[in-house]
Amino acid sequence: MRGGDREAEFREYLIADRTRLMRTALLLTAGDVHTAEDLVQTACTRVYVHWHRIKHEGAGPYAHRILVNAFLDERRRAGRHPEVVTADTLEPRLSDVPDQADTLAVRDALLDLAPRQRAVLVLRYFQDLDVATCARILECTEGTVKSQTAKALKRLKELMTEETGSS
Repeated sequence: MRGGDREAEFREYLIADRTRLMRTALLLTAGDVHTAEDLVQTACTRVYVHWHRIKHEGAGPYAHRILVNAFLDERRRAGRHPEVVTADTLEPRLSDVPDQADTLAVRDALLDLAPRQRAVLVLRYFQDLDVATCARILECTEGTVKSQTAKALKRLKELMTEETGSS
């Protein structure tokens, strides 16, 4: 493949998938735009470096796996604390939803989940991926995805109940 063809194919992929990568990163980072952009840049860079080995159909899952792994690595680093996100710091496109208070409450609750649990919820419910695809992205078994999803949903429910003060 000629260099120009490779560049054009990569640009085409990036135009098609960057918004989805950014949305995933924003959900993983609970709205921390700067960290989300860094994660997307890391994923895009690694996809570009390995473009010659990635089939076009496989670039999306590969990029999402890199994105999630970069997020989990970032969370493991000592001394890394998430930025406090308020309605004022969110970009307008993030707050342009029917019920902004609920959206912010869910984001706050997502911040309190373990990084892997947050990742599985974002992939399963916000990206609408099936269990098998999530397992490939997270590099674990389908059973692990299912158990992490159940634990994360239970914890999310507890956090949301605590916040609203209802039972």
